[in-house]
Amino acid sequence: MTIHVVGGVYREYCVHPRWYDVFGSAGRAALAIATAGSPVVLRSYTTDATLGVLNEKAAWLDSFKVASVPIESEVSFKYLHDMAVPEIVGIPSVPHKPIQVTEEKVLRFGMLEGDAVVHATWAVYDPQNAHGPAPFGANGSTASHLTIVLNSWEATQLADMSDASPEIIAPILAAKEKAEVVIIKMGPHGAFVWTAGGSVQVPAYRTKRVWKIGSGDCFVAHFANAWMHDGLSPAEAADLASRATAYYCETQGLPTRDNLASYAVSPVELSAEYLAGKQRQVYLAGPFFDLMQIWMVEQALTNLKGLGLKVFSPYHDVGLGSADDVVGKDLEAIVDSDVVFAITDGLDAGTVYEIGYARALGKPVVVYSERQHPENLKMMEGSDCIMCTDYTTALYSTLWEALKL
Repeated sequence: MTIHVVGGVYREYCVHPRWYDVFGSAGRAALAIATAGSPVVLRSYTTDATLGVLNEKAAWLDSFKVASVPIESEVSFKYLHDMAVPEIVGIPSVPHKPIQVTEEKVLRFGMLEGDAVVHATWAVYDPQNAHGPAPFGANGSTASHLTIVLNSWEATQLADMSDASPEIIAPILAAKEKAEVVIIKMGPHGAFVWTAGGSVQVPAYRTKRVWKIGSGDCFVAHFANAWMHDGLSPAEAADLASRATAYYCETQGLPTRDNLASYAVSPVELSAEYLAGKQRQVYLAGPFFDLMQIWMVEQALTNLKGLGLKVFSPYHDVGLGSADDVVGKDLEAIVDSDVVFAITDGLDAGTVYEIGYARALGKPVVVYSERQHPENLKMMEGSDCIMCTDYTTALYSTLWEALKL
């Protein structure tokens, strides 16, 4: 039976890596379900331009249909890079009239430009709200069988319980939302899946590349398809969704069923020490002699901390000074750190030395370089540094290395 996906369709821009397309949460999720071979109808607000793009996509997929509400102006997400906080443009000052959906199976997303009132037998709900997630039934929506999918922050906000564990939050959310299933996404920890019959944690999977924009949409779409259409258990559906998300992050493409069946990927390794609460420290190596270099260091510092890592930055924690003033402190910090994130474009002599020093100590080193010829990085590659030409991939590689120690 057809899954109806209701939510936002937005224009997406990313400066680097370059990306320009029309997706949004609902658009991407509907296409993900259709690519997996299941019949789907996308319900959203669209302009003539965004509807035209969606119809072009639908022409390649017999199982994909669009039933939209026309509007005059569109919402756009503009990213500098795929780990950046987007600039959101075009949110209307007065929300559009809610979309009404009464169907057997519905995947509902929170929206910026309006709302959706859903009445379904089976429903999956992702609130998609960075400021304050709304309860599923707050607008009158109902479902006989409901799954709520949230990230950790959204879960604490909706449950009004800061710093509580998923084991505590999930049953409280289930009672408040009248949900059969609660899924809390926890980054590298994977996803916590709660039902009245018990709970399970499915892993996140490590990939060779990471494309971040839309990864959460892909997870929810594949869970909804596996649970509502294929009849998998919540735990099985969540694990399949995690694998599908890994495929999307690695390839920037939406997987078919055959793609997933042949896709080999390993779970993110989490050490016993990390699970026991030991925080890992990253040494942020890179030049900071001009504005461009300082900006890059600032970005890396912000993003590494955003991934939950403790970061030692020579620029921030030691500062400028003579060799006698700074070198000893920097080298001591490498000894005290667990992993090195090295920005190597420009082949700064100090950064190259820090890489060699860390490798001599047996520390994992992630080398991020977009512009250097491989010949210039031969010693780093040959000494088993993790080589990355993509910024987001380098960040996640650093996280994964830290978590397995």
